[in-house]
Order: sequence, then C-alpha cells, then structure tokens
Amino acid sequence: MAKDAAAVKAKPKKEKKGFGRFSRFFKDLKSEVKKVVWPNKKQVKNHTLVVLGFMAVAAVFLWIVDGILGLIVHLVFGS
Repeated sequence: MAKDAAAVKAKPKKEKKGFGRFSRFFKDLKSEVKKVVWPNKKQVKNHTLVVLGFMAVAAVFLWIVDGILGLIVHLVFGS
C-alpha cells in the first residue's frame, strides 16, 4: 500500500509551454556551454597541422590510385 502511495505522489512535472520552454532551452544551453573544455592555441595549431598532413597524404594516395586506374582503362579500351 505504501508503494502505491509513493508511486502516486511521484508524478513528473508538467512541461512548461510557450515562452517557458523557450527560456528553459537557453538556460540549459548556457549551462552546457560552460561545461565545454575549449582547446588552447597550441592544441588548435597541432590539430590543424595533423588534419592538413592527413589531407596531403590522402590527396597523394588518391592521385596515385587515379593514375593507376586511368592507365588500366587506357590499356583495356585503348584510344
């Protein structure tokens, strides 16, 4: 019986409508942005260089694969 009474009392709060939901969204957004750990200048520079390096490697790899496939197509179909 006590469990039933506790279950009845534990009703979830009703969600606000209209402007209340809108303002709650921005309060939650502000609290989440405060939790973000922003990188420092050195980390941003390091990560940028890593990305540019991988892009260069991928570009060279795709250039080589494209050349090989172009050669194969040229040998198969001729010109």
